[in-house]
Amino acid sequence: MLRQNFLKTIAMASGAVTIGASLQAMAETLPEDGNVMPAFFIGHGSPMNALGDNEFTRGWKAAMEDVPKPKAILCVSAHWLTRGTWVTAMDRPKTIHDFGGFPRELSEAQYAAPGDPKLAGLVSDTVKGTPVGLDQGWGLDHGTWSVLKPVFPMADIPVVQVSIDIAKPGAWHYGLAKELMSLRRRGVLIIGSGNIVHNLGLMNFQNFERGFDWAIEIDETIKQLILNRDHGKLCDYRSLGKSAKLAIPTPDHYYPLLYALALQDANEEATIFNDKAVAGSITMTSVRIG
Repeated sequence: MLRQNFLKTIAMASGAVTIGASLQAMAETLPEDGNVMPAFFIGHGSPMNALGDNEFTRGWKAAMEDVPKPKAILCVSAHWLTRGTWVTAMDRPKTIHDFGGFPRELSEAQYAAPGDPKLAGLVSDTVKGTPVGLDQGWGLDHGTWSVLKPVFPMADIPVVQVSIDIAKPGAWHYGLAKELMSLRRRGVLIIGSGNIVHNLGLMNFQNFERGFDWAIEIDETIKQLILNRDHGKLCDYRSLGKSAKLAIPTPDHYYPLLYALALQDANEEATIFNDKAVAGSITMTSVRIG
């Protein structure tokens, strides 16, 4: 869903959006404690994973089982696409049911995690490369809550989302994400949520447990680039050949991967998990940094 709000964009450009308290005050709210939280890219797949106990939700839980309880969670979801960059800044973000054709149980599911306006202000003050507006209208879409609900079912950790400016290229998003590095030292768990291979138009439900040859090929290529730390090629994913064009027809589900990779420090390894293709043209491949 592409959310364009002309009046808000003009307000942000003119300085009419109030950024909030100072960076110093925000930093005192989330002080550095000597620990560095890991960062994740999660292949989220179907929103039905929010309600299920399956190999993918178990993989998410296993990958995060040794993570200290976060002070807050920041998620970059494939399902919040904007012009300009925004961060949710409300006290109580709503649960967004941005899908159709699923059972009523899913449409009625809620994830009532609190928001964190102070963290939103810190994000806005920390990012210098582009204005980051404070949003009061979005909430938590299924790219966020369908992952958090199985892993943090108590919904007692504050959550904010940062939008994806869909007009910008991969390298720009990678650069923005690097500016969020300091949050990892303040107890903030950062998650990019999407899918490396995501072509809904070519899905094959008749053979759900397998991926097409081209989907497996590009997933293997991207995994090797991740392990080799070749982030430049990953930012320029269109250069990876025909299989990349099939796998990433639009970049919305791919860009969250770049947000996770940009947070990788020189001494940190990337670990691949949930390494599986489903329905022909979707991969659930996920990555832990640190």
